[in-house]
Amino acid sequence: MADSSFDIVSKIDRQEADNALNQAVKEIATRYDFKNTNASIEWKGEWGVEITANAEERALAILDVFQTKLVKRGISLKTFEADDPRQSGKDVKINGTFTEGISTEQAKKVSKLIRDEGPKGAKVQIQGDELRVTSKSRDDLQEVIALVKGADLDFAVQFTNYR
Repeated sequence: MADSSFDIVSKIDRQEADNALNQAVKEIATRYDFKNTNASIEWKGEWGVEITANAEERALAILDVFQTKLVKRGISLKTFEADDPRQSGKDVKINGTFTEGISTEQAKKVSKLIRDEGPKGAKVQIQGDELRVTSKSRDDLQEVIALVKGADLDFAVQFTNYR
């Protein structure tokens, strides 16, 4: 019997992120506390978001609305990094970016975790920005998934290609 395997990845569903942003735009347009404030949130580039408001508190409120929408859409806040508010003319702006993929150091950290605390039969290979975990036993793979889910990682992970 061939070895069973799965991949550990860190990906963002662009459509869900877009839906979350559009929902935040609608909420900002209808909320009373944002009337006549030039408050907005929009895409800047492929994975960047820019929040604009006339006061720092309003900009932070928009950020909170957007983060709430992301969570409701199943996108981890670990994938979204927001900068501190900055003054830009009369407006306050907050830039945020989404990060995708697992860096080499993050991959080494997860691989060490699996080697040290995971089942002995599980093997980990780093393949670019994802990890492949293989084992003869599917129970070992389930154990690895539970171990990685339980670990306090500073990035979001998903499990794909389970076979």
